[in-house]
Amino acid sequence: MRVPNSVVLPVGTHVDYCRKEEVEKKRHDIMAKITAMLVERKSNLAHFINNLEGSEEPEFYVDQWERLKEMESCTLTILNLVAVNCTDHRDIKKLEATILEHVKNEELFPEVIRVLPPVYRQVEAAIVDIAQSEEVADHGMMDLQYLLSKLSQWEHLANLDRELLQDILRYLHRIGLVVWYEEIRHLESTVFLQPTFLITMFRLLVRYQLVQQLESIS
Repeated sequence: MRVPNSVVLPVGTHVDYCRKEEVEKKRHDIMAKITAMLVERKSNLAHFINNLEGSEEPEFYVDQWERLKEMESCTLTILNLVAVNCTDHRDIKKLEATILEHVKNEELFPEVIRVLPPVYRQVEAAIVDIAQSEEVADHGMMDLQYLLSKLSQWEHLANLDRELLQDILRYLHRIGLVVWYEEIRHLESTVFLQPTFLITMFRLLVRYQLVQQLESIS
């Protein structure tokens, strides 16, 4: 809701817990709630903007007004919900195919066709090699400066500097090859070369029916 021209693909999981006739009903219900939420958001933003413009001293609220206007201009495209059974590999492949189909849609993503400098592909290939090497722990966490020093050992990457590496890491983060939380101060110097490790860790911490499982422990 705060990113310009966002595209959101809702995914409904645990289809295996639903009867077949329930899935479409739940899909329709979720999409209706999302639509209602967006309408309410638009109405609330307009209300807040009008309040600021109608205040006795609007010049004191210029920063808030500008931020609200920015949020009001952010378009949000909601795609049709995809319902999946996460225990069925065929459903995972179906979800993958759906995501790829949408990502290749130039109407949704006008910048999908983009020519990258060769160094982007070279760094990507080198990071894959590093991540798969025996010296990297299973969690794949690596200090940003250390990663730069490792990449600089490649002959064709000897002149790679930190600023360019950070640009490339932003791209690799967007495509999901690595995870780099540069906006979080405590994590900005750490690159996760194995995103699947984070998925596994989050799955242990945030679990389906976690409350019931905890309550069952004496």
